[in-house]
Amino acid sequence: MSTENEGTEVPADPAAPSAPPTPPSPTPPSTAPAAQTQPLPPAPTDAPTAAHPQAQPQAPGHASAHAPAPAPAHGPEPVAAASAGGWPPPPPAVPAWGAPVPPAPAAPRKRTGGLVAAVLAAALVAGGIGGGIGYWAAERGDDGVGSTTVSSGEAPAAFKRDPGTVAAVAAQALPSVVTIQAKSGGAQGEGEGGTGTGFVYDQEGHIVTNNHVVASAAEGGTLSVTFPDGKSYDAEVVGRAEGYDVAVLKLTNAPKGLKPLPLGNSDKVAVGDSTIAIGAPFGLSNTVTTGIISAKNRPVASGDGSGGSNSYMSALQTDASINPGNSGGPLLDASGAVIGVNSAIQSTGSGFGQSQAGSIGLGFAIPVNQAKNVAQQLIKTGKPVYPVIGATVNMNEKGDGATIATQGSGGTPSVTPDGPAAKAGLKAGDVITGFGDHQIDSGPTLISEIWTHKPGDSVKITYERDGKTSTATVTLGERTGDS
Repeated sequence: MSTENEGTEVPADPAAPSAPPTPPSPTPPSTAPAAQTQPLPPAPTDAPTAAHPQAQPQAPGHASAHAPAPAPAHGPEPVAAASAGGWPPPPPAVPAWGAPVPPAPAAPRKRTGGLVAAVLAAALVAGGIGGGIGYWAAERGDDGVGSTTVSSGEAPAAFKRDPGTVAAVAAQALPSVVTIQAKSGGAQGEGEGGTGTGFVYDQEGHIVTNNHVVASAAEGGTLSVTFPDGKSYDAEVVGRAEGYDVAVLKLTNAPKGLKPLPLGNSDKVAVGDSTIAIGAPFGLSNTVTTGIISAKNRPVASGDGSGGSNSYMSALQTDASINPGNSGGPLLDASGAVIGVNSAIQSTGSGFGQSQAGSIGLGFAIPVNQAKNVAQQLIKTGKPVYPVIGATVNMNEKGDGATIATQGSGGTPSVTPDGPAAKAGLKAGDVITGFGDHQIDSGPTLISEIWTHKPGDSVKITYERDGKTSTATVTLGERTGDS
């Protein structure tokens, strides 16, 4: 997230007065002999003098006088304007606003060398006093002065945005994107709270969001859902999947006419496809950002690092700005269909997860095909179902694959007897390097790929044992719940 930097005020240019100068007072007739009235030739301007130094050329990157920019707090001093005897010559005197225009002076003798200077000076002065002269003429109803200004009333009555533009897609999607306020059940209503995003899943009032958005309010807390029109509704948790980082809410008094967002096909998404993210970054509801799909199948582990509370995904990576508060919101394609659920960001401060650092162009979304399967399961039973291979893998090593541990948690076997991995012939110490069509470089990557499937799916596994590479087919089992 970026903030606008406010620079110090740029000093006014002495060569361009803020108000037109008043005409000079008449000079008394000279008493000198006629021979002394001949004007002196102009001083040469080719070489600067000590009294009138040449203006230094403007450094590259500085804003020009026609488009002033905020000056840096400790920037160079502005170049001084030339004195009255230098270049350019002083602008001609003009009347004060509202004063009669004095008669034009007698035509001077032709001086070719000063013609260009006079035109330039007149052009600069015209830019400075145009407003005053225009006002003076308008006050007197001068029909000879026309105006080329087009008023807003002459603009097209209705500006229609073509389907497929970001504005058109956002206009269609925004009414179905909600801001979620979660508050834990603290004593006397003083529990901790947070803000996230969700979107309308069906007309019955189900809302899809991230588990970490509502986790604090899941046990005795309160949830409220606010639509872009400002209307708020109470909501309750239907089900949560901690490992997938998906949750489903339901409005307690769902209004009629809810419009679910259309769901796309995340398997068909290609790198380079346009993306639109909608959410409430840092509590700023109804914020729309755009970008592209910058990578697919990106293994992401987010959470507090304690193991049981981590979530894993084979994520869609996007450079659309995603910040804390965007969590649970939709990632749309150019047609307005949901292709992912925004869930995590890469932060320069604390790695993957939901930190308070701003976006650096690396956001991650749960593919909608996976989120849809989880949401349907939560609506149906209230509990998540995970596909498993029945083996415990090392979650710390990275680079060579996912190594099956020597033993499981609590001293249990690392390969479940008669489980999917055991039936496929896998043993402790085997290093899984491929799962389906995807290369595996770590335990989290393996879990992320497993969870893109359903229980009962058969998947080809590539593994190494004693320096030899082998393959096997594993039929995924299932585990119900997060405990």
